[in-house]
Amino acid sequence: MIANAFPLSLEPPKCHGEVDSWCTQVYDLTQNPWLAASADWLLAKPIKILLILAVALFVRLLARKAITRLTSGDGKTPRLLKPLKERAPQALGSILSERRAQRAKTIGSVLKSIVTFAVFGLAFVLILGELGINLAPIIASAGIVGVALGFGAQNLVKDFLSGIFMLLEDQYGVGDIVDLGEATGTIEAVGLRVTTLRDVNGTVWYVRNGEILRVGNSSQGFAVAVVDIPVGYSADAGQVAEILRQVSSDLTAEEEHAADVIEAPEVLGVEKVTPEGMTLRVTVKVRPGRQWAVQRALRARAMAALEEADVQPPLGRLFPPAPPA
Repeated sequence: MIANAFPLSLEPPKCHGEVDSWCTQVYDLTQNPWLAASADWLLAKPIKILLILAVALFVRLLARKAITRLTSGDGKTPRLLKPLKERAPQALGSILSERRAQRAKTIGSVLKSIVTFAVFGLAFVLILGELGINLAPIIASAGIVGVALGFGAQNLVKDFLSGIFMLLEDQYGVGDIVDLGEATGTIEAVGLRVTTLRDVNGTVWYVRNGEILRVGNSSQGFAVAVVDIPVGYSADAGQVAEILRQVSSDLTAEEEHAADVIEAPEVLGVEKVTPEGMTLRVTVKVRPGRQWAVQRALRARAMAALEEADVQPPLGRLFPPAPPA
């Protein structure tokens, strides 16, 4: 009964005799017509699919290594960035080197994602073709769906294109302190659709790239620490300027702040005059992101030095407002 249920034909399959075919080779080895007739599905197609996947993985590996080589400069300008414009002055060697490494890392990460999507997408299409699936209707349907989604996903496309141009133009990168209008803080991640930053209160902001109309970057090239010191009308402006000049020189000579200062401090003199007194301004060019620390230190030392020199504060400081009745 088993023989009647599964009749076994010893005749060669129709595909037998084809030169260099899997059917002929399997039948010659096994003398099994069923295995020979199914050789294409059991052996040929799985092997081709595995070969497609192996080639895709190999191409992806080579592409990622090439991108890594292009984006790593070992202290020099990465080859990928040579055609692109630098935002930092060439005189700032160490700062420019850090900026290049940060920018190359961000662009390299995006390129690797694009390569992975393209390689595996092509491999998926080739595998469908090996399985005998007609790709023409799928491609036509995908085109129609793509057009429909394009109208509904205009903001997504806008965010994507804005993210690409932000990376190419080096508007900001991870670690930069930026003002994006609604949100101000330190950039934690730069994606093709969303930029993530954290403000001084610890709040994480997710800003769509297509909604960013302006960028104020405090971390490109250098920053300027601006300190305004108010004094009374009775103070000698020349004396106050000399005190501020000495305090600034002492601050830049300290080991704690010497590495932050790029150029010597500059006392600009009287910046403004108000009914209560006058204000003198001091500026210091510093490393990006260090302007606030230098401002706090300079302001504290300047106020202490002026108090020691008996320089009178503004008039309003002597007579605080009376408490409400």
